[in-house]
Amino acid sequence: MSASTTPSSRPAVTEREAREVAEAAREQHWRKPSFAKELFLGRFRLDLIHPHPLPADEAAQRGEEFLAKLRDFVETKVDGALIEREARIPDEVIDGLKELGAFGMKIDTKYGGLGLGQVYYNKALALIGSASPAIGVLLSAHQSIGVPQPLKLFGTQEQRERFLPRCARTDISAFLLTEPDVGSDPARLATTAVPDGDDYVLDGVKLWTTNGVVADLLVVMARVPRSEGHRGGITAFVVETNSPGVTVENRNAFMGLRGIENGVTRFHQVRVPAANRVGEEGQGLKIALTTLNTGRLSLPASCVAAGKWCLKIAREWSAAREQWGKPVAHHEAVGSKISFIAATTFALEAVTDLASQMADEDRNDIRIEGALAKLYASEMAWTMADELVQIRGGRGFETADSLRARGERGVPAEQLLRDLRINRIFEGSTEIMHLLIAREAVDAHLSVAGDLIDPEKSLGDKARAGANAGVFYAKWLPKLVAGPGQLPASYGEFKHEVDLSGHLRYVERTARKLARSTFYAMSRWQGRMESKQGFLGRIVDIGAELFAMSASCVRAELLRSQGENGREAYQLADVFCRQSRIRIEELFTRLWSNTDDLDRKVVKGVLSGTYEWLEQGIVDPSGEGPWIADATPGPSQKENVHRPIR
Repeated sequence: MSASTTPSSRPAVTEREAREVAEAAREQHWRKPSFAKELFLGRFRLDLIHPHPLPADEAAQRGEEFLAKLRDFVETKVDGALIEREARIPDEVIDGLKELGAFGMKIDTKYGGLGLGQVYYNKALALIGSASPAIGVLLSAHQSIGVPQPLKLFGTQEQRERFLPRCARTDISAFLLTEPDVGSDPARLATTAVPDGDDYVLDGVKLWTTNGVVADLLVVMARVPRSEGHRGGITAFVVETNSPGVTVENRNAFMGLRGIENGVTRFHQVRVPAANRVGEEGQGLKIALTTLNTGRLSLPASCVAAGKWCLKIAREWSAAREQWGKPVAHHEAVGSKISFIAATTFALEAVTDLASQMADEDRNDIRIEGALAKLYASEMAWTMADELVQIRGGRGFETADSLRARGERGVPAEQLLRDLRINRIFEGSTEIMHLLIAREAVDAHLSVAGDLIDPEKSLGDKARAGANAGVFYAKWLPKLVAGPGQLPASYGEFKHEVDLSGHLRYVERTARKLARSTFYAMSRWQGRMESKQGFLGRIVDIGAELFAMSASCVRAELLRSQGENGREAYQLADVFCRQSRIRIEELFTRLWSNTDDLDRKVVKGVLSGTYEWLEQGIVDPSGEGPWIADATPGPSQKENVHRPIR
């Protein structure tokens, strides 16, 4: 097929075909144990996370030394307020980060990087993100999902030697998957990569390309047409941004993270050497999903930083501000919010550090743990920031610049709220994460009974599946009846001045209850289970709370054993677990007592216009234009706003 061939129009994809594409991209096997997977199956494998894993001494020393240098840089060279005002990270700050080695934190030392593990990489992101979330996103997008991580996992030795030294010191990278009409449904990907001799020719448009405006190197997902000698499918490529035909058409602006360099990138007849293909044809989505397994952990790190800052401001402000004769912190309505922020920050750090250390050790499969950490942290951090704004009252709604202008401390609480909002959408929205985690959580069930509930399978297939399911459930179901959670002496090593053993017994009992609920739902709804997104979301949220409770208890015991604020850590873990248990019980109630069916009826009415009368009495301030921009392949008609930083 020649390079001049016109790229095909956007693929028409059925719901089933879209699911099949997503399913093919999943890691199909569990070669290593998974704490979270076992949790959803009703098996509380505390031995997989306790004693809490720790970095090796040499890794910890290297990490602490870099954090000290980074802290000095952040305190002396980074002006977060300036970045917020000008909506741009100064070039000299980026150059300074390059010199410091911050762009190569996760890159192996043999390629010029710092060789930090996930634990210290996340600590570094939390530190610099507290000064400027935009810088945290810049570094994270470059290393967590940009060129370095896919090449580390799937690249050839030649590719690593060519690109990783550049990424470690000089070049900025970006990851390009999303398109104007393609979000979490990659089966409809329209950007094409047509083979032509020793090259591929790329055509298409990519949207929301974080770092794309300033990037030197891009990881681009494009569809290779099936042809003789080419299996085709969605494929990953490393693309030089200065290649002819690459145009950054727009620098996007957002409600938060004002300093990020996020844009729209068009490819028109862009020639990419076959040597720049990452992995095989058709492996693009698998590469993307595998990269995100650990790449998502950078997002919880920023949430931990946000929680720590919320706690600091809440403590200082609530002690200074008096109402009705006493500091507002001593009023229960405010004090409960402060308690929530403190306990939740402790839990988020526990979840993030545990998942990160598990990623570094590589003993466990953390695909569910990483996804749970992203989901839970993004939701809880948003709530903490919202509570901080409420604690600050009118000052929480006022900008930092305005506060400074009238003589008060410039506390950017409203900015934090704006900056954090995207985390519930970035790298898989909360709704998509619910479905992704739910699919992994029921994997064991689908492996033995999938054909039984698939309406398109033959009677013979269903009979075989029924036999397999009978054997599996005959062994599995009896184990959900009783366990260590019903024995008062279980987990006694967590009983000290504050007793956490009861919380771990609760986790064990509740994991079995969660597994029974999942089994009952599958029996009740069978093939319709996948459409019960409200139910699946609550199942996942319960699992997230149980994971956070487990991580909190294990972290508290680690700190106690190390003599580092152990008593206080036990207190925070206890409070968090008690708060979490209340949320879990509410979620269990809502599994079966909810308005899901009524909601579906209302949605049908809204879309059919039944309630259009309810929209009367307003004006719509939206501008004119299509809901989704035209992304027809072709030469760019706009100025190239690509701005490499050299």
